[in-house]
Amino acid sequence: MVDDYPTLFRSEEMSLVQLFIPNEVAHDAIYELGELGDVQFKDLNPDVNPFQRSYVGEVRRIDEMARRIRFFSSQIEKEKEPIRLRPLQDSAPLITFGPYGPQTIDELDIKLAEHEARLYQMNASYETLSERMRELIEARHVLRETAVFFHRAEEHHNDIRTSSDDIAASLLQHDDRENQFSSGSIEFDIEFVAGTIDRARVPIFERILWRVLRGNLYMNHADIVEPFINPSTGEETRKNVFIIFAHGDVLLARIRKVAESMGASLYPIDSNANKRADALRELTPRLEDLQTVVYNTSVTRGTELGVIAESLEGWRDVVRKEKLIYETLNLFHYDSRRKTLLAEGWVPTRDITKIQNALRHVTEISGTSIPPILHEIRTRKQPPTFHRTNKFTEGFQTIMDNYGIATYQEVNPGLFAVITFPFLFAVMFGDIGHGCIIFCAALCMILAEKKLARNDLGEIMGTFFYGRYIILLMGLFSMYTGLIYNDIFSMSLRVFQSGWDFPERGNQTNVVAVSNGHTYPFGLDPAWHGTDNGLVFTNSYKMKMSIILGVIHMTFALCLQVPNHIRFKRPFDIYSNFLPQLIFLQSIFGYLVVCILYKWSVDWSHSPVPPSPLLNMIIGMFLSPGNVLPEKQLYKGQAMVQTVLLWCAVGCVPWLLCLKPYIQWREMKRVRGQGYVEVGQHAEGERDLEGEEEGNGRLVVEDMEDDGEQHDFGEIVIHQVIHTIEFCLGCISHTASYLRLWALSLAHSQLSEVLWKMTMQDALKGEGGVISLITMSWLWLSCTLGGLCLIEGLSAFLHALRLHWVEANSKHYEAGGYAFTPLTFAQDETE
Repeated sequence: MVDDYPTLFRSEEMSLVQLFIPNEVAHDAIYELGELGDVQFKDLNPDVNPFQRSYVGEVRRIDEMARRIRFFSSQIEKEKEPIRLRPLQDSAPLITFGPYGPQTIDELDIKLAEHEARLYQMNASYETLSERMRELIEARHVLRETAVFFHRAEEHHNDIRTSSDDIAASLLQHDDRENQFSSGSIEFDIEFVAGTIDRARVPIFERILWRVLRGNLYMNHADIVEPFINPSTGEETRKNVFIIFAHGDVLLARIRKVAESMGASLYPIDSNANKRADALRELTPRLEDLQTVVYNTSVTRGTELGVIAESLEGWRDVVRKEKLIYETLNLFHYDSRRKTLLAEGWVPTRDITKIQNALRHVTEISGTSIPPILHEIRTRKQPPTFHRTNKFTEGFQTIMDNYGIATYQEVNPGLFAVITFPFLFAVMFGDIGHGCIIFCAALCMILAEKKLARNDLGEIMGTFFYGRYIILLMGLFSMYTGLIYNDIFSMSLRVFQSGWDFPERGNQTNVVAVSNGHTYPFGLDPAWHGTDNGLVFTNSYKMKMSIILGVIHMTFALCLQVPNHIRFKRPFDIYSNFLPQLIFLQSIFGYLVVCILYKWSVDWSHSPVPPSPLLNMIIGMFLSPGNVLPEKQLYKGQAMVQTVLLWCAVGCVPWLLCLKPYIQWREMKRVRGQGYVEVGQHAEGERDLEGEEEGNGRLVVEDMEDDGEQHDFGEIVIHQVIHTIEFCLGCISHTASYLRLWALSLAHSQLSEVLWKMTMQDALKGEGGVISLITMSWLWLSCTLGGLCLIEGLSAFLHALRLHWVEANSKHYEAGGYAFTPLTFAQDETE
């Protein structure tokens, strides 16, 4: 436990290791290391094209398997009847793919290919049969509609030989179906074309035929009620049956060409009624048989997809791991002479023993006589930053990492954010009731986290679930600050005896409270609730409290510079940067905090003249530091104290500007006076001299290069001037920025109070009856959950985030590192 203590405040100590892995156990070794998730491998082939690496064939093969799995997923999603995928946790016992399982990746490849072939064959059969069934259904509709047309024509005894003008009129008024022409006793001497066409194309089809044939036709069409479904895409299509009469083979040929160009389906229909009836009778049993075959094919296909769904998640997981393994193997250098893979990577120092045990386990399982070899490499390269987290601290660490990855071995602000972040949120969101709501919501997610982690929650709910422990602490701290504010849904609690008594009002409009000698032991006295000057009191209290909390937070963040300077061996930065910054901050704003606390601790009711407001005091401290009126002074000797503090603050400015550049200038002069060349000019030559060569030109010991950048004296001065101006102005702006704690807290309490008065206050009096009470209760609950808890909570979250990122981290956080991204098979629970 003593060894783990420093890692709580800093990133894990990292080591650069070199691995010699025999080719026959390379796959199994990487599998074990991927399950362990502790090695970040380096690319030892940066100049090699990705398509020319050793395992590009295996990667392509895995990509093909992944394509088949995506094809299976798409087919399952298109099914009308939903098919449930078995979760990976349930399917894992059924699938033992891995380096030591009885089933190999070759067997999986064969199985996926077989399933794909069967599925393609069934899809092709189903589409062919569905297309044939669609044609028969359309033919049936054409036969029925043409029979209806001829039947109507015979009933009305109209002459089919109409003039072209009558044909034009009938075309323009084709909805008047009563004007059909035929004779029950005459034989039709006009030929016709019948078929089906998309309903949306019917008007265009009519206009094109009219222009092409110059009106020498008669056309009738009818709607098909049921839609046709495309088996490939699942899209619905509405169609119409049409029949077109015209003279001569030339016109009929033109009609057929136009119809085919418009995507119509033509069917040969006989004009003889008996033959049409015989065709319809023959078509019906064929259609029924075909429908049975299509149904059986669909059932067989569904059964096949159900079998695939049982193992699909397991296959997807296996393919994902295999692709990671071969992509990692492509990063290694292959020694063809020794048939060995050479790998380099960063690992946490404390996990080296664990990695060695995993490699030893691989050797025992595979039965090879040559075990993988691991040894550390000495280097001065900056390692990646790795903070070991758990499900409780992961969310807080992610907040800090989104601002910037900490420099290696830098103090980790994510640890302190576990307390400071929910507390600053709660200062703006202080309410017992609202805090209890978000606390219970987070608690429900935590209690059901195993079940929720297996489901796809979506982007928004997944984000809330990922930060469930942050929300839990935010709700808990909000209940605490709600007790301090004595506020629960805009009302107060009377837990203890109040320190104020209100005499009888009588005829007076306003009543002045009288102190009864008691002191409310915790939080605000409930007597302030509902008073005329209650808002003025809480306004002053919260504004000064925000200044106090802001200065404390900034001072703490500033003090985190010290362990960083000590760790990176920069002791002169403590004297040239930290001390003047601390003195400057405390001389002005630390003094303001002391004055606020002193003013709170003194009973000014017996003073003949109250002291001047603290804002005026700070302004006067700069404008006239030695001039404080005796009747307005806060304490004796105030003028002298303020003068000394002001001179201390002013003196810190040249201290910040000059000391660090002067120390660095002297160091540069001393190095040059001893005849040394600055580091970096002969870096390439030193690389060739250092190290011990091992096989194929590889270095067993890493070069001891220095990653530090060299700057001339002018750049150092400019950087220090910018740093000084930024800090001095930032102290003022950042302190003012903490007033958002006061503003949002005041806005939250006022919104809660207004919502209660507009909804529940009158409803509880029973003026509107039960219906009004239910309506107002629902409205109050909806606005509380949606407006106050969700929207106001998100606003307070973002402001607390800004206070940590800008006001606090800018005082100490360098954030110049890069994240540790090891090879791992573990998947994020929010995916």
